[in-house]
Amino acid sequence: MTLKTVELVTAPNPTVAVIWMHGLGADGNDFVPIVKELDLEGCPAIRFVFPHAPMMEVTINGGRMMPAWFDISSSEFGRDDDEASVRSSEADIRALIEREKERGIAADKILIGGFSQGCAMTFQTGLRYPEKLGGLLCLSGYLTLEDSFEAERSEANKNIPIYYGHGRGDQVIPITRAQQTLALLQKHGYNVEWHEYNMPHSVCMEEIDDISNFLKKVLK
Repeated sequence: MTLKTVELVTAPNPTVAVIWMHGLGADGNDFVPIVKELDLEGCPAIRFVFPHAPMMEVTINGGRMMPAWFDISSSEFGRDDDEASVRSSEADIRALIEREKERGIAADKILIGGFSQGCAMTFQTGLRYPEKLGGLLCLSGYLTLEDSFEAERSEANKNIPIYYGHGRGDQVIPITRAQQTLALLQKHGYNVEWHEYNMPHSVCMEEIDDISNFLKKVLK
């Protein structure tokens, strides 16, 4: 079953789609307000798609049921993520990409992005996807399932534009964890536009401006 989503279109007949995943415990409404903060002047019509993650028990939060892209059992971030739920969510996100293609948007005009767990799913899905995508928006997260990354990464997306932002004061996912992901991506030759911000585990206005500039650059 396709994930339920919140959708927002910047103009009629969109030719670009941005699929944007929320963080742990939030839902698809979380990043909807950011769209109106983005300066998209000169960009083509965009359909923003904000999926709701499935409900599941999350071990690190005492087994409480909440929206989550995958189960996580400690703060080792990526070292102990539950592979079965990561791969299940990857399949769900791939289904959303296929739906956008069925709606007439070319794969290379589909961007995926996300915050925290949503960022992990952006790396997981986008770098393994077999067709060239338009770009990745990676906010305050990390690369999960590193052990299988080398074998599974897609040749089609080896040159994909990647925006990667993280807060220096992030007390949920330390910036050192993101820097490890950055180093791994750079080692493999990925085109990463890295940004650090004076912020906690959140998004700030400076980052929103940088996301606007990234979108304008990749959608020109």
